[in-house]
Amino acid sequence: MNIELMLSALTHVIYGRLRRLSTDTASPQMEERRDSGAVSLEQGLWFVAAGVAVAVIASVLWGKIKTEAEKPIQAPTAP
Repeated sequence: MNIELMLSALTHVIYGRLRRLSTDTASPQMEERRDSGAVSLEQGLWFVAAGVAVAVIASVLWGKIKTEAEKPIQAPTAP
């Protein structure tokens, strides 16, 4: 079995149970204030920041790989 799939499923099950426990004891006012699934500005900015960080790391790695690939190959010599 795929371990990542199992861990993801386990995470979702635990999260669902914890959400159910927290909403069972919450007041009706808290239920009305619950997030309706909209993406906040902060979440959007975090997503953009993560994307920029990945792009920067990828470009640095690509530059190093390209520099190494452009070096001339030394032919092996017999001892």
